[in-house]
Amino acid sequence: MGFSLLSKPKSPCIILFLFLLSCTCFTSTGAYDPLDPNGNITIKWDIITWTPDGYVAVVTMNNFQQYRHIAAPGWSLGWTWAKKEVIWAMVGSQTTEQGDCSKFKGNVPHCCKKDPTVVDLLPGTPYNQQIANCCKGGVLSSYAQDPTNAVASFQVSVGRAGTTNKTVKVPKNFTLKAPGPGYTCGPAKIVRPTQFIQPDKRRTTQALMTWNVTCTYSQFLAQKTPTCCVSLSSFYNETIVPCPTCACGCQTNASQSGSCVNPNTPHLASVVSGNGKNSLSPLVQCTRHMCPIRIHWHVKVNYKEYWRVKVTITNFNYRMNYSDWNLVVQHPNFENITQLFSFNYKSLNPYGSINDTAMLWGVKFYNDFLNHAGPSGNVQSELLFRKDKSTFTFDKGWAFPRRIYFNGDNCVMPPPDAYPWLPNAGSRQEVSLFALSITSLVVFVFYAYA
Repeated sequence: MGFSLLSKPKSPCIILFLFLLSCTCFTSTGAYDPLDPNGNITIKWDIITWTPDGYVAVVTMNNFQQYRHIAAPGWSLGWTWAKKEVIWAMVGSQTTEQGDCSKFKGNVPHCCKKDPTVVDLLPGTPYNQQIANCCKGGVLSSYAQDPTNAVASFQVSVGRAGTTNKTVKVPKNFTLKAPGPGYTCGPAKIVRPTQFIQPDKRRTTQALMTWNVTCTYSQFLAQKTPTCCVSLSSFYNETIVPCPTCACGCQTNASQSGSCVNPNTPHLASVVSGNGKNSLSPLVQCTRHMCPIRIHWHVKVNYKEYWRVKVTITNFNYRMNYSDWNLVVQHPNFENITQLFSFNYKSLNPYGSINDTAMLWGVKFYNDFLNHAGPSGNVQSELLFRKDKSTFTFDKGWAFPRRIYFNGDNCVMPPPDAYPWLPNAGSRQEVSLFALSITSLVVFVFYAYA
């Protein structure tokens, strides 16, 4: 009897504890992207030759993310040396600081810092300072968009590091900024040495030692608020569903959403350029949603065998031009897409045989560059879909996307009950009355038996 009396009050506490524990478990999966489950940036460190006090290595950075790229001002890579290593020289990149090299007489190292930070060289670097896949200003394309430009490399000569596989120590605490936060890098792992096929393809050589570092992206770590939102409209309903209010912040909360500018402000150019703030912090046009990017999906025309959609991307950020932008859209009718106008298209198929996710991006030298906020700060295209009579419908918001990403960030969608409905669809009122009746009945029964 005593045990049962004590055990009853504990059960709600246990349930609450398990609930809180499950919530903390969910937060750890913030870096997992269901539309790109294997996406990551892999850093490979290949020791090519030994030197009198260390080694020469080629460091290669591969962007295996399908639709997330690194834009200007580019990536920066950091780590912490395991011993007292120094960098004697670099080709294809440079460290941001030299550090204290006062102990060295005569030949001074390129960098003596315990935790160096490396950045890419700019295009136009002299050829004697370049290696393959370097000198792009730190810009990396996404793998699906341009795999040939989704790789970066540099060469580093390391001293005071050991001259055998047993004496060399792997660096620690790798960090990757692109150019801001968002990436988390795991520990370096020694792997099978990389093999290199010679240009004549008749001989293969291999690295003396290789280790890999894997870095994954989390939108929650990159910024506190979302970066884009979605608005909807259709030909069959006059209602235009705007982006949710305060989707990316509120005008009254400057600490959360940053500053905004009214487009009718006198001397707008001086307001935008004269604040002296970091160009990475957004300065957006004052709107209800306060998002730097808005994607508008408009169901435009209904044909007998086809239907057409117009997609418009608008930039509200006065400090940012988006080059090589991309859009990822999830919609069940992408399996029947027929034609795109002025956008490139690629199916991603994150769920195997289910073709409902498409990657869209601009045509090179035409609309792949999205200007900052203003009259020219938008790009648009139209998509033509063939109807599958077994699944096609305009009812209950089927014609609108399930999810939209811009440059790899998940955009805020309007609530499903706000989607434009067909004019003859009176189910909203019917459902509301039915729900009200059921609720009233439940309340009545509850109080009757209370």
